[in-house]
Amino acid sequence: MTASTVLDEAELLERHGVLPSAQRLAIAQYVLRTDEHPSADQVFAKVKRALPMVSRATVYNTLNLFVDKGLLRAHVLAEGKVVFDPNLAPHHHFIDEETGAIHDVPWSALAVSNVDALEGFDVHEYQVVLRGKLK
Repeated sequence: MTASTVLDEAELLERHGVLPSAQRLAIAQYVLRTDEHPSADQVFAKVKRALPMVSRATVYNTLNLFVDKGLLRAHVLAEGKVVFDPNLAPHHHFIDEETGAIHDVPWSALAVSNVDALEGFDVHEYQVVLRGKLK
């Protein structure tokens, strides 16, 4: 982690109205730069290695704050499992059934038709979750 990385994260948090404490910076440095889709427990385990005094509650509260401030998206891609995604652009997900790894699928890779024609639904957002095995 370089000094410029810390400054970049601090500036990003401030731009989104988040006070950049040491704990929030440590969480941001991992979760906002990963291509993984970590759960709160995974974030806690990763951040705790670098910042042993961080609490599980701080991690959970910070992740929820980041979602509220538009820095992350929370997805329920498996029953009872919330994961956090720093990719805010529209995209879909593929879950590898062998490893549980979650991969981004470009929005343009799939065509979903007739969403606007659904009667009785006002759809403002959707995504496709694919499950299978990587080739």
